[in-house]
Amino acid sequence: MKVKKHKAGNNLQLKNPLYIRLQAGFSEWLRILNFEPSSQKYMPGLLGEFLSFLEEAGCNTIAEIQEKQIREYLEYLSIRPNRKWEGGLSKNYIRKYLQVIRKFARYLAESGQESFTADIQIKGKATNIKSILTKAEIRKLYEATADDKLGLRDKAMLALYYGCGLRKNEGLSLNVTDILLDKELVHVRKGKGYKERYVPLAGAGKTDLETYLNHSRPYLLNNRKEEALLVNISGKRLKTAFERIQKLRAEAGINKVIGLHTLRHSIATHLLQSGMKLEQIQRFLGHSSLESTQIYTHIIHEAGL
Repeated sequence: MKVKKHKAGNNLQLKNPLYIRLQAGFSEWLRILNFEPSSQKYMPGLLGEFLSFLEEAGCNTIAEIQEKQIREYLEYLSIRPNRKWEGGLSKNYIRKYLQVIRKFARYLAESGQESFTADIQIKGKATNIKSILTKAEIRKLYEATADDKLGLRDKAMLALYYGCGLRKNEGLSLNVTDILLDKELVHVRKGKGYKERYVPLAGAGKTDLETYLNHSRPYLLNNRKEEALLVNISGKRLKTAFERIQKLRAEAGINKVIGLHTLRHSIATHLLQSGMKLEQIQRFLGHSSLESTQIYTHIIHEAGL
């Protein structure tokens, strides 16, 4: 199969009016369902590459999209030169393309349009395992937190992103009224797809959030009125926690690339290791399908955890 050269996803010039409309609709669907900003940014581009491939193959309607076309596209991706470094795309990256194709099919179905099935599995191990922290490394992160007002906020963030397994935006969007200390629950109102859920809050996590609320947040507010749970030194809603996590990582001596999502991946892996059922972890994380949760079983096997 001859490899065709495609432009970067966001710069593609689709010609098929149907595909142009569907790509725009897919982008809007991602926004309406409150997908992560990064997903809203890269997924339409990856979809554009798939639609461009279909155009060049003479497949110009949704009805023509069969397993054969999808497999040919994945085969093309497996031999397509990588744009950033030598060699082809990794299986992990090809899985991202397949995930976008599946989400596109879901968008079509949920919006009442003609859709297709993409029940294809990519065999083989992923070459890029998600960064996972061990329980010992999590302890080091907690030990790296200070006892000042920012350190107490750091502990609260660890309680949310590790203890409760929240997504980045879910934690930053929380208001004080969403922390139900008496019921030992966190009310996630702005989950992915705007789906609400309640997440258990107990033990050290509950203590850390209560301490932050009583002894740190009031000082950060400095008499300002703000509904946000996590606030910055100006008393306004915290927009990013990246720098604080990197500071903790450095002070803890952890030599891994990590972010807030690493904490979510880590708690999911640790819960699975402890014997919690996948269905329970799915509800805990707020995954819409069990398939998204099953990746943690692969991570454990591939990493030898």
